[in-house]
This record gives sequence, structure tokens and C-alpha cells, in this order.
Amino acid sequence: MTLKEAAQMYVGLVRLEELLTPDQQQAKQEVTALRSKDHDLFAGSLRAAGYDGVDRFERNPTCF
Repeated sequence: MTLKEAAQMYVGLVRLEELLTPDQQQAKQEVTALRSKDHDLFAGSLRAAGYDGVDRFERNPTCF
């Protein structure tokens, strides 16, 4: 997965979560789980591309 693909997926999940209503709690939990998995993929893509750092806040400005 490329950095761009991982970032696009994450943005899509954030937007989806914003559309969910408070009564859709189970859906929100599922989206949160997907965001966690995507974060792991994104972090792995960053490491594979040679962007080292403590966390994504430190790495992202460097790679984007």
C-alpha cells in the first residue's frame, strides 16, 4: 500500500465516522477499529519508505 493510498483510506474513514449519528454506536466502534488497522498500515508504509520517527505527528510533515 502506498502512502497516498493509506492516507486516502484514513481520510475516508474519518469522513464516514463524521456522518454517523450518535445512535450508530456499533458502526462507530467498527470504523474506529478500521482506523486503527489503517494507522498500522500507514505507519508500516512510512517505515518502508524510510521515514523514521517516534509517531505519525513527527513523520507526517517530513513525508508530505
